[in-house]
Parts: sequence; C-alpha cells; structure tokens
Amino acid sequence: MNRLSTWLAILTLIVPISLPAQLPDAVDGEALPSLAPMLKRTMPAVVNIATTGRVQLRENPLFQDPFFQRFFDLPEQPRERSTQSLGSGVIIDAERGHILTNHHVIARADEIRVTLADGRELSASVVGSDPDTDVAVIQVEGNDLKAIPMADSDSLRVGDFVVAIGNPFGLGQTVTSGIVSALGRSGLNLSSYQDYIQTDASINPGNSGGALVNLRGELVGINTAILAPAGGNIGIGFAIPVNMATSIMQQLVDHGEVSRGQLGVSIQDLTPQLAQAFGLDRDRGVVVTQVMPGSPAERAGLQTGDVIREVNGRSVQSSSELRNAIGLLRSGDTAELRLYRDGQTLTVSAEIGAVEHASLDGSNLSPRLEGARFGFVENPDPRSSEQRIGVTELRDGSPAQRAGLRRGDVILSVNRQQVGDLNDLRQHSEGARELLLHIQRGGGALFLLLR
Repeated sequence: MNRLSTWLAILTLIVPISLPAQLPDAVDGEALPSLAPMLKRTMPAVVNIATTGRVQLRENPLFQDPFFQRFFDLPEQPRERSTQSLGSGVIIDAERGHILTNHHVIARADEIRVTLADGRELSASVVGSDPDTDVAVIQVEGNDLKAIPMADSDSLRVGDFVVAIGNPFGLGQTVTSGIVSALGRSGLNLSSYQDYIQTDASINPGNSGGALVNLRGELVGINTAILAPAGGNIGIGFAIPVNMATSIMQQLVDHGEVSRGQLGVSIQDLTPQLAQAFGLDRDRGVVVTQVMPGSPAERAGLQTGDVIREVNGRSVQSSSELRNAIGLLRSGDTAELRLYRDGQTLTVSAEIGAVEHASLDGSNLSPRLEGARFGFVENPDPRSSEQRIGVTELRDGSPAQRAGLRRGDVILSVNRQQVGDLNDLRQHSEGARELLLHIQRGGGALFLLLR
C-alpha cells in the first residue's frame, strides 16, 4: 500500500464518508428564522371546501325542436350531469361560522362540505355570493372555530413577503411562499371588478378561496386564479385584496346580495398626451368621456372632460380603480369626487345610484334575448378603458344563451344601428322581427342573427 492509500484509509476511519445534511436549530445561540410558529396560528383558519351539484347539458338545437322530439320519441326532460368541485376558504367570523371564499368555488353547488384543519367535516350553507367580484360567504355551525386576523391590503407593497395557504389538487392543506409581484392588476377577464394582487407564491387548482397572508399571519388577500397555459403554476397567481373582499362580504352578510352603485359616466385613463392637452402637469386621474342623461353624475354636475383624481379621499389613477371605488359603494351612499376642470380643482358630491337603473332585462327587449341582462361591461380593447354595453348576466339554458350570446359580449350594433348606450339598445331591439347583433368577444368580432 502506498503512502497516499494509507492516508486515505486513516481519513476514512476518522471522518464518516456520508454525513446527514441538516441545519442546526440555532447559530451562535440565535434561533433560525422559520414560518412554522406563524403557520401554527394561522392554518386552523383555512378550510378545504368540496361541493357537488348538477348542471344542464347543452344539446344540439335539433333536440329542442318539438317535431324532432315527437318523430324520434325523445324525452322532454333536460339532460343533466353531476359536478364536483374542490377549493378552499378562510374563517372570518368564528362565532357566526362565516367563511370567505370564491364565488366560482361554490357556484351551482347543491351540497357544500367543509373540512377543518383538525379533520372535522361540516355541512355549509351559502350566505351570499357575488360573481362580479368572485367573492362568496358560506356558513357552518361548529365549536372552537378559529378566525384569521385581518391586514390592510392598501398598505401592501411590491416585494412584501406573502404566504399562500390552500387545498391544491385536493391534497389537503398546503403552504407556499413568495412575494407580492405587482398590485392593481386588471384586464384578466376573471371577473367584472378587478384589482388583483399578483404573487409568485405557488397557486394551483384547488387553492381558490384560500388565504394569502403576510409574515404576521394576517389575511391580505383571497387566492383566486392562476395564469398558466397548461393550468399549472408558473409563478403568476392572483388574489383579491382583503379590503375589497371584506367590503363585499359585509354586504352579503347584511343583505344577502350586493347592491352595487353606479355613477353614470363613460371614462378612460388619463394618458401623458391627454394630460398635456388638458394643461395638467401629471397624468394621474381618469377622464370623463360621457355623462349619461339622468344619472347621478349629471345630477352632481359632472361634465365631459372632467378629470377625476380622488374618490372619498382616496387617489384614483386608472379607470379600473375608479370603477372599483364606485362599484363597492351601495346605492344611496355619497361619493366625494375631487376633480380637475378648466384649470381649477373642484370637489363634487354625488349620491350613488343603483346599478339596476343602468341595466336592461333582455326579455323586455325581445323574446330571443330572454335570460340575458345588458349593462356596462369592460371594453375588450386593451387600448381603451371606456365601458361599453354588453351582456352582464346570462342564465344557463336560456333562449339568449342558446342563440349564442356569452357573458361579457360587447354589443357593437343591432340591425346595423350602432349601440352606444342602453337607450340605443332598447330603441333598436324593441319590436324588431329579427335581430342582427354585431358582437365583440375578446379580441375578435362576429355577427349573430336571431330569428
């Protein structure tokens, strides 16, 4: 044996070949940082939600023809299939058993089962649900429930550390961590009112309705969606800010529904070019492009060309921020608007009206439009923030849906007559034998002929 082999043999006896890879509990007497203590306090407030329901199957239009049904002796009852859904929720009020989650988690559910962190399974009922913000409140009856503490989501900053807790893929409670990647995200076609927190904390299917918390274990958002071509996490997830979610939750708890307010204006973002044209030194605010006749805006004295900068003392820098601020107020509430007009800064007080005053039931326009409701929707054109008239609600299996309409469709014209507001839609639709609708859907457009 040569000298090198001898030394290697000696070292092998002294130093083990394989050492377990582990971190010490402390370094220089200081404990290593860990999220475990915070999670131990927070995770009991996050629950798993499982729902079952039934949906009507869409069939070939031939099957709905009475002659076709009689000729082939087809049954008249609609075909249905059972559905199952998995998601998450957050206990907000332990005494009353109120749980905050997403609307899409419990939509069309006939039965809702909630599994607590300690393994208990409870039946839940729906308190209220709002599809426009994708927020829902359900209720359970149980003892020793643990509610989560709240944070102020308006104080969040890009770069703040956050932790997502939920039930991805039905695996059970799972924790992921990351940072706030962006704030105020919109234009994602996820809901009508959008002001999302973007995070790179892993959010996967089943996380919907779960908690996004800060490092103190306080709720900052409700996880709601991911952006990924294949449906898996790629580091782009979105959460509803807790301030928005709790504002909607309070209305659902108090009234069972959201009585959303509206101002009655068309708006667009203030660009640097428009700011220069209006003589402004900053491009912060929202430009009023149209004031609807008889609207709260007209009664308050708003004018086309006004630049709105604040609502109730809070800055608004984009159309989506203004729409959220007004949409989260109830009918009858007062909005103090700080605006710029002709070189002067003014404060205008407007009493918010109900959004129902600015919508139309399709059945009142034409039997072919039954099941659809029309109102203001987001403009699909990313270059414009001005709202357009479109389909805000659509009932499954209704004549309007069978005709090909979809929720979010923008109505550009009816029978080759341009639609700029609800009055145009009513005027061009009422009494017409057939309806030729020119529709903008996403990035494209199409015609629908309803006879």
